Amino acid sequence: MSERWTPDSWRTKPVQQIPAYPDAKSLGEVEAQLATFPPLVFAGEARNLKKALARVAKGEAFLLQGGDCAESFAEHGANNIRDFFRVLLQMAVVLTYAGALPVVKVGRIAGQFAKPRSSPVEKVDGVELPSYRGDIVNDIAFNAQSRTPDPQRQLMAYRQSAATLNLLRAFANGGFANLASVHQWMLGFIKDSPQSRRYKELADRISEALDFMRACGLNLESHPELRATDLYTSHEALLLGYEQALTRVDSTTGDWYATSGHMIWIGDRTRQLDHGHVEYFRGIKNPIGLKCGPSLKPDELLKLIDILNPDNEPGRLTLINRFGADKVADHLPQLIRAVKREGRMVVWSCDPMHGNTITSTTGYKTRPFDRIVSEVKSFFTIHGAEGTHAGGIHLEMTGQNVTECIGGARAIRDEDLNDRYHTVCDPRLNAEQSIDMAFLIAELLKQERAGKVKPIPAVAGF
Repeated sequence: MSERWTPDSWRTKPVQQIPAYPDAKSLGEVEAQLATFPPLVFAGEARNLKKALARVAKGEAFLLQGGDCAESFAEHGANNIRDFFRVLLQMAVVLTYAGALPVVKVGRIAGQFAKPRSSPVEKVDGVELPSYRGDIVNDIAFNAQSRTPDPQRQLMAYRQSAATLNLLRAFANGGFANLASVHQWMLGFIKDSPQSRRYKELADRISEALDFMRACGLNLESHPELRATDLYTSHEALLLGYEQALTRVDSTTGDWYATSGHMIWIGDRTRQLDHGHVEYFRGIKNPIGLKCGPSLKPDELLKLIDILNPDNEPGRLTLINRFGADKVADHLPQLIRAVKREGRMVVWSCDPMHGNTITSTTGYKTRPFDRIVSEVKSFFTIHGAEGTHAGGIHLEMTGQNVTECIGGARAIRDEDLNDRYHTVCDPRLNAEQSIDMAFLIAELLKQERAGKVKPIPAVAGF
């Protein structure tokens, strides 16, 4: 990797998971048009996120990363964005207060449109068509026209990302994130929840703390950290032509940044050392992620770290582990030991979703909540045993009241899945399950701070 890097040097390498566009001329025209559009995010924002993630790498903060499996054009709306933002804030409040750590909030949003697939084609009733690869590529409808990759969809994805970012920034800084509204956040949609008592207790404790601060003479309105928040965006950067078109030079440093999102990551299927995705990522200065699955060996991981973070910069690289509840104990410890032995500074984050997907008895793809919880607990236990920091969680989740993952406080069953199964790709935690997860992680963070992570008592829904 000693050769000179440019935003298009990835084109000289083999590339996985790139769709076959039938009209190369049209694709080139769209990428040229995107290259003239304003950046979606700014270099200074990406640097701020990297600084925050450096604290996570040092064990001084926790990364909460979550959002849609794949954003869709059809479900884009202010209410859906607001509901996602609200549940992420609720999770962050639980983690910050109960876990006593600053929380770095990163959404899988405003760019999470492309999906890797295990097969380039899908067959239904003897008809074979290209696989659905996310709305930025093609449409989920199973017909030849819908499944043909269309470069014009990249323009729609850009515009939707811009609109989503505009609303997220307004929510984060316009008063919606005011901590004094904690009762509205916590109780607005969980009045009939089996866990409502826990939510209300936490909300009451936070309100009492704020009342105490006011009684001491503190003017809470003069503290912006209580009235606003930082929310960053992220996505898997699969379409390298789209990413290249939005790669810009920062005028203050002369460095190249991907301006499609604050943080982007390499998937488990596209992390080949000598391929295009690793080549593209090595040259941008954003904080980046790397998905680590069961096939990743310690030596290969160290080579990837050398390429992607040669200066060993804290906050630059997040390792997102996705093994499965039954495999995490076989794979994670050896990766941790290799990274620790070589003195590499990384953020360790747990993706408990992708390795725990099953097909239900009713035919739906789902994820059992107890398996998700099991992998999270193992993640913390293993880091406790290795003397390293369990730095983050990476969830596919939604603010909607969907029925896609079985289990949780309401004990969603196989036969309930067809009630509100709305995902266009993989099953997501609903809002209630997401907050249940936040309470679990807060308990594990407390134990980590105390110096040991132990099995926690059974709680309804866990």
